[in-house]
Amino acid sequence: MTSLGRNWPPALRLRALVLAAALLGGLWASPAAAVPAFAAQTGQPCQACHVGGFGPQLTPFGRSFKLHGYTARSGGFTTPFAAMAVASYLRTAKAQPAADGYKANDNFALDQVSLFFAGGLGSHLGAFVQTTYDGIAKAWAWDNVDLRATTDVQVHDADVLLGLSLNNSPTNQDVWNTLPAWGFPYTDSGLAPSPTAAPLLSGALAQTSLGLTGYAWINSTYYVEAGAYGSPSARDLTHLGADPFAPGDIHGLAPYGRIAVQKSLGGGTVQAGLFGMRADIYPERDRSAGATDRYSDLGLDASYQRTLDNSDVFSLNGRVLRETQTLATSQALGLSDNRRNTLTDLRADASYYWRNRYGVTLQAFDTWGSADPTLYTGRTGKPDSSGLSLQLDGTLFGGADSPMGPRFNMRAGVQYTMYDRFDGARSNYDGAGGKASDNNTLRVFTWFAY
Repeated sequence: MTSLGRNWPPALRLRALVLAAALLGGLWASPAAAVPAFAAQTGQPCQACHVGGFGPQLTPFGRSFKLHGYTARSGGFTTPFAAMAVASYLRTAKAQPAADGYKANDNFALDQVSLFFAGGLGSHLGAFVQTTYDGIAKAWAWDNVDLRATTDVQVHDADVLLGLSLNNSPTNQDVWNTLPAWGFPYTDSGLAPSPTAAPLLSGALAQTSLGLTGYAWINSTYYVEAGAYGSPSARDLTHLGADPFAPGDIHGLAPYGRIAVQKSLGGGTVQAGLFGMRADIYPERDRSAGATDRYSDLGLDASYQRTLDNSDVFSLNGRVLRETQTLATSQALGLSDNRRNTLTDLRADASYYWRNRYGVTLQAFDTWGSADPTLYTGRTGKPDSSGLSLQLDGTLFGGADSPMGPRFNMRAGVQYTMYDRFDGARSNYDGAGGKASDNNTLRVFTWFAY
């Protein structure tokens, strides 16, 4: 940054970063998935980077490509633009409150359309920038932004990749599919019912924050990352299509950290890691109480992936994330009963892809924590929700055999999510006789990328 920039107040510097990212998002665009622009740049089929030939679950090659700042290429200039669209049919076991323009059940919807700028800029700079039209909310907004700068250095006998990531969602920059930003399910719909309670790191700061993190990838084995996130102004977030009041305004900067180890084991790669964040937040941007709520999130994650001799791929992903909430401001404002709560979220999924093209994925999920009848509005006042999710899918053109050229890809699939508990209980969770199983959801989807 210039000497002038270094003399700017922190709030002004943060706003400048927001506007720069917004400009990129307006010129270029896209969401979290297999991006054909990367396939064209690397000269590799989608299967090289993505399990099943479609994103966002990464192979070891795909992880390396992302860590190196999206810079690898096989030839000269390629067009760094791409697009994606997701459409689906959704049915729940019992009718839900109808979204604007939709029925209470049995809905066909264009879930989202995304535009991307995705590509390397020379040998050290790269970008993944997405803007998305939400077909349910009928609105455009900035989506995933990940701008990178990387370089390779030698430290004694160690090969070290050093990188910086400017991004707008904590865990968006991660390369393993264990953390919330890129965890299963890899596609969903805004029409599907979902539990209300989730830790802060499970998406509350996605597209409502902006952060800079630095990382080191040592001997392609050890990963260390640290950085911090702040909140753009309410006006900037509104212009970018994000909700400026959820979850609130970060006081100062919120530190984020990540360590992980990846090794070869049993013919595949195994990974284990630790990640965490602490954020002091003015809920709903209300500073009248003169204090903040503090969220301390700490998680463990692990994964295993192996490609068999016949190109079948087996993957395991899991994480447990525990959050401690100190809700001084929320309690003062009457938004919670307790000053201190805990919330734990557990996720584990296994997938198998035949010929790296047709797959099945099963996930178990469980969220539980302190009862707080004001914070959690279900009958029991508990955040507890649990269940299973099953997906069957096939990717038609994940190899190099697309009849519409190497940039076109398509995935079709069926999801079924069943709930054992929902917002605190199995039965009468809402005080109106509702059962957790009423929210069981069948979704049939198509996912196009070009």
